[in-house]
Amino acid sequence: MSDEFGSHKDVSENLPSAHGAHSGDAVQHDPFANPGLPPHEYRRQDIDEKAAKHSERVVAGLFTLSMLGTIAFIACFVIFPVDKIVYIFPFGHVSALNFSLGLTLAVALLGIGVGAVHWARTLMSDEEIVDERHRADADDELRENIRQQWITGARESGFGRRKLIRTTMYGAMALVPLAGVVLLRDLGPLPEDKLFHTLWAKGKVLINSNTNKPLRPEDVVVGSLTFAQPEGLQESDEDFQQQIAKAALMIVRLKPEDIKDKREAQWGHEGIVAFSKICTHVGCPISLYEQQTHHVLCPCHQSTFDLSDGARVIFGPAGHPLPQLRISVNGDGNLVALGDFAVPVGPAFWERS
Repeated sequence: MSDEFGSHKDVSENLPSAHGAHSGDAVQHDPFANPGLPPHEYRRQDIDEKAAKHSERVVAGLFTLSMLGTIAFIACFVIFPVDKIVYIFPFGHVSALNFSLGLTLAVALLGIGVGAVHWARTLMSDEEIVDERHRADADDELRENIRQQWITGARESGFGRRKLIRTTMYGAMALVPLAGVVLLRDLGPLPEDKLFHTLWAKGKVLINSNTNKPLRPEDVVVGSLTFAQPEGLQESDEDFQQQIAKAALMIVRLKPEDIKDKREAQWGHEGIVAFSKICTHVGCPISLYEQQTHHVLCPCHQSTFDLSDGARVIFGPAGHPLPQLRISVNGDGNLVALGDFAVPVGPAFWERS
């Protein structure tokens, strides 16, 4: 309390000590003393080999379940189509493929995880060992000690002695990565030889992409640039974008004396030549034509091709010329293809010879 002169008196002097009754105990028992480790309690598997064998069979069964889960994962990936929908309570309508892949992969991973935990809890050594703190750098004695601990741990785990567990664990861990490898299949359909072929074939009429009418030689004048597509290809087709990305065509008419490449002249018709519209750099559509120089320019990265000289590259990052389509005229007077492109269109790819 404080008097009128501002002096203070400690009122705690008159209060009984809250810890007085336990002060003697505090002196006798250090609360910060090291309590040590409790006595080691042996598990049933440590003293009963029959119980240990049972645990071994349980672990092996879990690893085997993991293997079956991985095999089921791969089977479901093959069996169920992407668009198959099924009703599963309580989830409702779900994708059969996604549900089966998630379920089987969970079984595969859970089998390995639970098997490893059960192995550690029932068969591996569980005796706690105290290791005093040591310097960060390891001397030869410490390294030898760690090596001996590793050898002891491996021996106590029974890894070398319990062949059934070891074999099934190897099998489970070897099969699980296959699930990830199989998922690579979903990156897209296998190209097979689709990159080598387009819709162009012998007798296919060249259709003007703007008018949707067959192209006739008199429709193509010197200095003009016309775009064409194969007969029968419609914008309403489900795969129109995929097909036009390979079959899009550029039609130009040059004076026969301006054509430098002999084969180009033979593959054309009265100075009319047809080249792929797809740039050989990254596949951009080419649309810029210089009438005086007979050059076409890709707007994406400025690759330039000379249409009077086999569409060879004269500037830019493109790696090879534009493929030429051999054309002629049919009995109706329409321009037609005499086959497919001789080489794949568009950018190069590693399978290309």
